[in-house]
Amino acid sequence: MTTATIGRSPANDRTSRSVSRHIPSVARVLMGLVFFVFGLNGFLHFIPQPPPPQPAMAFFGALAATGYMLPLVMGTQLLVGVLLLSNRFVPLALALIAPIIVNIVAFHIALAPSGLPLALIVLVLELVLAWSYRERFRPMLVQRVVPRGVSNAGS
Repeated sequence: MTTATIGRSPANDRTSRSVSRHIPSVARVLMGLVFFVFGLNGFLHFIPQPPPPQPAMAFFGALAATGYMLPLVMGTQLLVGVLLLSNRFVPLALALIAPIIVNIVAFHIALAPSGLPLALIVLVLELVLAWSYRERFRPMLVQRVVPRGVSNAGS
């Protein structure tokens, strides 16, 4: 037995593969729950919130003053939560929520650091899922694309 095989057995390999194949599903459900609950809370206000720091309050005041931004963000979070929990259109849900996650992390870094741990957990979940679905995102990352039915002779 070589040193490369010490501690490795087919049972260990099976266990690690068995656990790792569940990681995307667990990440999807956790992220779905977070966005479903917080999106719903944006409309129903059932989670008590401590008063935010003044800069964060000013930011939310500006979003609320637009009349559409908070409902749009909360509605998007709710929709993404439903899509992730139902395992439907997961790549679309991840693409829709990505800019909101960037803003959530930036908001907590700059204005309300007390919420940063949950924001970073959500960011990690997004990255795990984006990596898990990377083949679905590959077509969006092609540098030059020709629409169907259009000749490529002019390029």
